[in-house]
Amino acid sequence: MRALQLTGWKQDPEFREVPEPDPGPGEVVVRIGGAGACHSDLHLMYDFEGGLLPYELPFTLGHENAGWVEATGEGVAGLEIGEPVAVYGPWGCGRCHRCRRGMENYCIRQAEIGAAGGGLGRDGGMAPLMLIPDSRLLVPIGDLDPVDAAPLTDAALTPYHAIKRSLHLLGAGSSAVVIGAGGGLGHMAIQILRAITGTNVIAVDQNTPALAVAEESGAHHGVVSGEHAAEQIRDLTSGLGAEVVLDLVGVDATLQLAAATVRSLGHLTLVGIGGGILPVGFFTVPYEVSVATTYWGSVTELMEVITLAQRGHLTLHITRFGFDDAIDAYENLRKGTVRGRAVVEPGSAAG
Repeated sequence: MRALQLTGWKQDPEFREVPEPDPGPGEVVVRIGGAGACHSDLHLMYDFEGGLLPYELPFTLGHENAGWVEATGEGVAGLEIGEPVAVYGPWGCGRCHRCRRGMENYCIRQAEIGAAGGGLGRDGGMAPLMLIPDSRLLVPIGDLDPVDAAPLTDAALTPYHAIKRSLHLLGAGSSAVVIGAGGGLGHMAIQILRAITGTNVIAVDQNTPALAVAEESGAHHGVVSGEHAAEQIRDLTSGLGAEVVLDLVGVDATLQLAAATVRSLGHLTLVGIGGGILPVGFFTVPYEVSVATTYWGSVTELMEVITLAQRGHLTLHITRFGFDDAIDAYENLRKGTVRGRAVVEPGSAAG
């Protein structure tokens, strides 16, 4: 079968012929219906130097995946052939304290394991079939279309986890700022905030079309990033700043904006991996502001995200690409022309 693989650092991915996976004991093969194209894949392709990550090349891209159970190995129980499932992205050891709590995103043995999951050092979903090392990594999606469900595994799960850790700050009368609001994670973060909190949502992005997506997703206010953005956010929060600021971009400028708009006792959460640096000193952020980075979310949180989608609280803006056009999906993502989330359909391959 054909697979879209990363074969070298700082270069384009390429289609290659690879063997179809055959499940061993405890393993599952999933026929991929939807594989999300994520900005972090662009960092893998074009930004990271060899040796930065403990990944062996080549491997198949695609860490946002959903589809149907195709085959199961010996000892797998509780799954039916043809059952629609989402693939939980971060793959830990499955045995440490955090993994047993469903938090494989923070597996204690991750450094020992090396590869972080399918599409991140191990073969992912940019191929018709994907090998899953353990059935614990699959979550049923019911009647959801796998194309719609695939981005839930990252574009929705990642901001959901970041929001849940700050949930106690987001009651009625509070404010939350979402920086990078028009992208895949951004429009999901806004909908999640509207679904599970009573907060006032302020969307920030660098262009008005992205803010239009944010407002369609439920943002109460839209602010164009730039020299006047911090002042506008202050005005919208009665001069106090926001209880929670989510930076989904993570460059120097967005981190500076986040520090300028979070209020005392608030949370500044860095989700984007843009490579920016935020100096933290006694006078650089308001008193008792908590600054944190987050990575993905737990498998139980993915179950909650899927439930929100099933109940109609999350509507993804998706641009579909046939498998033959997977490289174009990444190129459009790189140019910033994708509306919402780009999802590739490997089942549409021409051969």
